[in-house]
Amino acid sequence: MKKIISFFILLIVLTACKKELVKEPKRLIEKEKMVNIMCDLSLLDAMKVENPALMDSFKNNSNKYIYKKYKIDSVQFAQSNIYYAADYKEYEKMYNQVKARIDKNKSEVISLIRAKAKKEMQKEKIKKKLKEKKVRDSIKKAKQNLNLKKQTDSIKKANLLKASKSSDSLKKIKK
Repeated sequence: MKKIISFFILLIVLTACKKELVKEPKRLIEKEKMVNIMCDLSLLDAMKVENPALMDSFKNNSNKYIYKKYKIDSVQFAQSNIYYAADYKEYEKMYNQVKARIDKNKSEVISLIRAKAKKEMQKEKIKKKLKEKKVRDSIKKAKQNLNLKKQTDSIKKANLLKASKSSDSLKKIKK
């Protein structure tokens, strides 16, 4: 029993000592640059899910854009990714940085969308007020036209009445 316990303790001690599982590649991408690349790749993947038609319009692989942007190639990225992934705690920290950056960008985008929506609502309110003002103005103008028509009608009636009275008086005189 003591031999088995000592064997397990020896096994734990040997495996706990960090051995470099993956050799550092010759062209290792710096951690900060790697985090930037991982962030951009995550955004591209999200775009592929959200708007596949847009991503289909790209004839080339969208990852090539990222490689070109950071002046790396796919092999260099793959080797660096494998190297960083070998140390899962450090890789987890890198992914947490990516997640934090994406969350920050997300909240910025949400606030921009809200600001734009607020602006649109204000524009709509202004349009609605202008439309209401136009309606009020047209009603006012219609009322004025109606009053003017009534005035002209009353003047015509008065003239007709005068004319008919004068013609009546002429008829009376003739009789």
